[in-house]
Amino acid sequence: MRLSSGLLITFEGGEGAGKTTLIEEVARQLQSEGYPLIKTREPGGTKMGEEIRHLLLQHSDTKVSPYAELCLFLASRAQHVAQVIGPALEEKKIVLCDRFNDSTIAYQGAARGLGIDRVTDFCAFASQGVEPNLTLYLDIDPAIGLSRAQRTRAQDRIESETISFHTKIRETFHSLHRAYPHRLYLVDAEQPIAKVFSDAMELIHRLISRECHV
Repeated sequence: MRLSSGLLITFEGGEGAGKTTLIEEVARQLQSEGYPLIKTREPGGTKMGEEIRHLLLQHSDTKVSPYAELCLFLASRAQHVAQVIGPALEEKKIVLCDRFNDSTIAYQGAARGLGIDRVTDFCAFASQGVEPNLTLYLDIDPAIGLSRAQRTRAQDRIESETISFHTKIRETFHSLHRAYPHRLYLVDAEQPIAKVFSDAMELIHRLISRECHV
């Protein structure tokens, strides 16, 4: 089986939903099946992007403007697409990306109040027209997710936001699922990890089967 084109699979979810664990498991499974792939993340994925990530997530005495925050996320994404994601797709690889445009739409467009339609347009510009073939949103009650996150690491600047902020993000992802039901799927992240993995792989294999040839 060979991919007829590159595939961009993005993983979204509230804080503590288990995206990192799921991506690692999915990558191991797909590599065992012989598919060429890369794992990457947003913000980040490049030297510039990782430096921007540090600026965005570190605790700081400086209050970051929502507009500055948006521009930093988009700068990281533009470089990421040009340097990493775009070339990998041209090489017909599967790209597993931890967050992409949908996060920016939910966090900055909705929760920060910058406007979903406007931020959607900015994201399309920064990502140079690259869109996910499949998005898996790990759906979890924000209170449960934040509690999980607090047990494993110190909270970053965005994780430290109010519960109403995180609830707005979840509501926006549910709206995005209704708007793009054939691209963005909800996966119940409160299930056992094995069930989350099997649900995710079922959707991924369904996508791959449409894009492969012998």
